[in-house]
Amino acid sequence: MTQTDAAAIERFLHQALFYCLQPVLLVIVISCWYLDPTREETYLLVIIFVQLVLGFAEQYFSARPAWLISTKEKIRNVALVVVLTMSALAVTELYQAWLSSPLDAVRVSIGLDIWPQDWPLLVQLFMVFFLSELLWYWMHRAEHRWNLVWRLSGHGSHHSFKKLGALNFGLNHPVEYFFIVLPSFLVELTFGVGTAALGAAILTVTQTSIAHANIVSNTRLIGLLFTTGKYHICHHSAVLKESNTNYGCSAIIWDRLFGTFLDKTIDEAGTGPTEPTLWEKFLMPFKEPGDTTIAPGTSEVGI
Repeated sequence: MTQTDAAAIERFLHQALFYCLQPVLLVIVISCWYLDPTREETYLLVIIFVQLVLGFAEQYFSARPAWLISTKEKIRNVALVVVLTMSALAVTELYQAWLSSPLDAVRVSIGLDIWPQDWPLLVQLFMVFFLSELLWYWMHRAEHRWNLVWRLSGHGSHHSFKKLGALNFGLNHPVEYFFIVLPSFLVELTFGVGTAALGAAILTVTQTSIAHANIVSNTRLIGLLFTTGKYHICHHSAVLKESNTNYGCSAIIWDRLFGTFLDKTIDEAGTGPTEPTLWEKFLMPFKEPGDTTIAPGTSEVGI
């Protein structure tokens, strides 16, 4: 193979990833769920599959080569994501125990048992997905608007990484999972969703992984509804005005509707000029780093 052939193949792969990676991944994971909608193991299998695909793309076709991390850091992040994913599942079990009966009672008493169970399952999936994302949009916006919510949720920990990649989808402070899990859980139990809820969760975890990935992807058409890497990485900017945009981690449509959408390539991610240590990240709900530039109250913040 000549150098010209190799260059042509590389250009083809870049173009294929640019235009096809996000839509193809979404089709694959939704199809895997649709084949057996009640299989709970699909959720964890999808996380593994999506991370492997995006990890390969980041390694060989990264948007920002300077954001590639060492093998040691990657192993650390994988271990953290495993632990934090188990934490998220534990939080889900807690909400199930605490809220299931009260929300069931409320739904029946005020006549909210109106979920269209006879509609096509894929339609129900997207209904749950976009409705859950609407609740998360306002919760996420509140984290960036009010310092108390920012600190209580530990959201600064998620923003503190200077180098982003697909694994950052799950690198949140453990406390924040009480916030992250809540919107989809409220939608599921308030309306008695049923089977489609798992599909929406699988779509969400895929989308949040793509949104954090260090790859270049097409933003036209798919970026009208779904968050792309460019849009969400803009939200991770170390500049306050840029960070206070694009709150939809999975669905960008709500930012477009509520006036917080920004299409811009940022210069730097993180909460400030330096990245806190792992221990400092853990302590962020109690002690904010001195060089934080994006926390609520840093300067005038609009909502």
